[in-house]
Amino acid sequence: MQTNQGSTVTTSSQTSGQADADALLQNVEIEDIGPPPSQKSKIWIIRLCSIIFVIGLWEVLGRQVDPLFMSFPSAIAVSAARLISTGELLVALMSSLRSLIVAFLIASAIGIGLGLLIGRYKVVDAATDWLVNALYATPLVAVIPLVILWFGLGNAAKLFIVTILAVFPILINTIAGVRNVPPQLIDVGNAFAANELQIFKKIILPSALPYMMTGLRLGIGRAIIGMVVAEFFTAITGLGALIVKYGNQYDTASMFVPIFVLMFLGVTLSMIVRNLEQWIAPWRYTEE
Repeated sequence: MQTNQGSTVTTSSQTSGQADADALLQNVEIEDIGPPPSQKSKIWIIRLCSIIFVIGLWEVLGRQVDPLFMSFPSAIAVSAARLISTGELLVALMSSLRSLIVAFLIASAIGIGLGLLIGRYKVVDAATDWLVNALYATPLVAVIPLVILWFGLGNAAKLFIVTILAVFPILINTIAGVRNVPPQLIDVGNAFAANELQIFKKIILPSALPYMMTGLRLGIGRAIIGMVVAEFFTAITGLGALIVKYGNQYDTASMFVPIFVLMFLGVTLSMIVRNLEQWIAPWRYTEE
């Protein structure tokens, strides 16, 4: 009887000790084993600190320079608020966006369509490669006086300049994408009696899509450059017109406002194209 009571006491003490140990382990796991800090969050913290440091340094050093030659962030912010309140910045932005979007869509259609034909068919390549290489090697800004003679001063000249500057990155990257399609895939399509349209839709387009999207991202930057150049020399409207106007008035702070808008516009449009690429071709980012 005493032996049974002793074993019962021993068992209960072991059980309570095990429960205390489990509780201690649970506390240790909760306190010590947590999710590691995200690498992306570290990158964003470093990036934010870098931005704050650069803006602060610019604010301090910019105040030491003659406002005729350089401005500083707080003065630029005041000028931006004034341009927004008067509506001048919004009107210029909408004028530039209309021409930019229309011209970029035209350049995308021409670049992708012609690039697929040149990359796929050797006859089309032989007939057009000399023209593509010649135009791509030509500094297209040099033909602006000729464009003014053709189209005059207005939106037509701006559309032409933006289109001709944006089309070549799209065209060349599309050609490279079609030419880098593995021949084995096309042979498999031919072996299964696929017609030319099916080969384009099922094999060539998915394989060349990453190159095409890269061309679109590069084309965005070239299109913005073309838009500003066109607004400088042909259609004196839009963000380029604001830069020229306040540059002639030696108002450096106001001149920086459309410059920053153009910078933000380029980054935003590039991110939109990249997100579109992730949606259209998600397999490119599966390893990331």
